[in-house]
Amino acid sequence: MVLNAPFAGVPTGAGVAKKTHSRSSRALVSTLPLRKIDHLSRFLNGGSVRKPESLVPCSVVSGSPGVETSEVIPDPLDGVLVYDLNGNETPISDLWKDRKAVVAFARHFGCVLCRKRADYLAAYKEKMDAAGVALVLIGPGSVDQARTFSEQTKFKGEVYADPKYSSYQALRFVSGVSTTFTPGSGLKIVQAYLEGYRQDWGLSFEEDTRTRGGWQQGGIIVAGPGNNISYLHKDKEAGDDPDIEGILEACCSQGN
Repeated sequence: MVLNAPFAGVPTGAGVAKKTHSRSSRALVSTLPLRKIDHLSRFLNGGSVRKPESLVPCSVVSGSPGVETSEVIPDPLDGVLVYDLNGNETPISDLWKDRKAVVAFARHFGCVLCRKRADYLAAYKEKMDAAGVALVLIGPGSVDQARTFSEQTKFKGEVYADPKYSSYQALRFVSGVSTTFTPGSGLKIVQAYLEGYRQDWGLSFEEDTRTRGGWQQGGIIVAGPGNNISYLHKDKEAGDDPDIEGILEACCSQGN
């Protein structure tokens, strides 16, 4: 049964770094265990992947552990630009080039469940700060929408807009009615409203969100420094928050 938009909390409507691997230089976009190569499929196609203790470098695209090759493999995030609250553009990889960052990808800036997720992560910002880890939220939409979201939520981290949805496409985050209207997401929306969170219907029904982003799902990554993604969670449905312990282990545990 398709729920109406006000209840569902959504609007109606609608691999690796591009470098040459050599003995002196290897592009690390992800680090995956050799003995559990099935993590590769989960990394690209869904679920949560975090970096275990015993790892070897592994190509996200080819799945070949630490193989030296002259093949040039395109980075799916290469060329993806995001925009800060002042409208300044930056390559998304610069957000974690010189630091480690927890990066949350919102469904859209009006989403009630994304506002709850922002608080969910911000509750651990002191621990992230102590470990030198940045907290970042990216949303599909305009800079104006991002600015409104930041003002409304008082989010403690950095906020960026991805108006072309490029990062969502590059990371293969799922989208669709079937991932938005689920029994689980419906219960989470009700719970969020009972906790005092509210959907911003003005943002939700702006044309770009209504026609393109209403069914978009997001995720969370832990990335950096450099071309290294040590944790990736892809939402399987709206409100699919991962366990915080996995995120903190990837971003803040000693040795990670």
